[in-house]
Amino acid sequence: MAVKYELIKQCKQSGARVGRVHTPHGVIETPAFMPVGTQATVKTMSPEELKAMDAHIILSNTYHLFLRPGHDIVKRAGGLHSFMNWDRPILTDSGGFQVFSLSEMRKITEEGVNFRSHLNGDKLFLSPEVAMEIQNALGSDIMMAFDECPPYPAEYQYVKQSTERTSRWAERCLKSHARPHDQALFAIVQGGMHKDLRIQSAKDLTSMDFPGYAIGGLSVGEPKHLMYEVLDYTVPELPATKPRYLMGVGSPDALVEGAIRGVDMFDCVLPTRIARNGTTMTSQGRLVIRNAKYAEDFGPLDPNCTCYTCSNYSRAYIRHLLKADETFGIRLTTYHNLHFLLQLMRDVRQAIMDDRLLDFRDSFFESYGLHNNDKGF
Repeated sequence: MAVKYELIKQCKQSGARVGRVHTPHGVIETPAFMPVGTQATVKTMSPEELKAMDAHIILSNTYHLFLRPGHDIVKRAGGLHSFMNWDRPILTDSGGFQVFSLSEMRKITEEGVNFRSHLNGDKLFLSPEVAMEIQNALGSDIMMAFDECPPYPAEYQYVKQSTERTSRWAERCLKSHARPHDQALFAIVQGGMHKDLRIQSAKDLTSMDFPGYAIGGLSVGEPKHLMYEVLDYTVPELPATKPRYLMGVGSPDALVEGAIRGVDMFDCVLPTRIARNGTTMTSQGRLVIRNAKYAEDFGPLDPNCTCYTCSNYSRAYIRHLLKADETFGIRLTTYHNLHFLLQLMRDVRQAIMDDRLLDFRDSFFESYGLHNNDKGF
């Protein structure tokens, strides 16, 4: 099997778990945050820098690599690992979310989705079989089944039909997956905010015995308490012997709350996206470095952080770089934000090992300025 989950420890206080996901390109310590490298690169970061901050796995995007440079070119380069010079695990998403979120001109049928490229308007088609073909060519360690992510809010009947089609598509993905021995295919549980649809989706997909399971369709605009409610009744439906992946979630509070509910893997563009706007995550909460009050602040972004940025550069300097539109400023804020979340997950894993994750959550939320509300990050 391409991917194997190993349970190391379950927290007596919270039920959260520490584990290892074994892949052809190395081990992922979980719970884990996966930096997003949409176009086969994590924006402004080199693979060497990602290794220095101990990222165990990164995520790349099937839809974007399908459009540019094309999966055939990546395959000729020796696969995604060789193409981007990254020898640790890679997860590729199915492309479904991007088709539904980026393309205004799209038509969903049982066969797949006809849509227009957001780059040049070309007519294109994605289906379970095409998504498998692309990801098999990319050669990722973990690939995702092609699914539809219903919007929030959405009518119950629409979500029901969409979720049932996602299960049928998952079965087609399994049948057309050409490299099951060195690439693990994860299914994606959908169902919107409806408990019966979520549970049915989980039952349908687990009956097909995928190597891992993702929870999709969350963090799409719903309040945080609703997302946690969905996790509360969805995660128990997933096998304890396989990895559980919550898609598109990366705010510090949601990472901790997700881990408490038994999630093993997370990904999100949040840390890199907000870094480009000059917003950073620190142990004292959110810090917008562009603000004028930091113009003469010669301390680090976060006095409790040991990352490359905080060890070498001041708030005043980083603010100057961003105000001057210097790329190095974005590199520094991006490095810090990614390091912050990777360190947070190390702290979460240690708290689980020490049977004190709920205590950790309370102290972290207090220092970060979070109070178990829907505001989140």
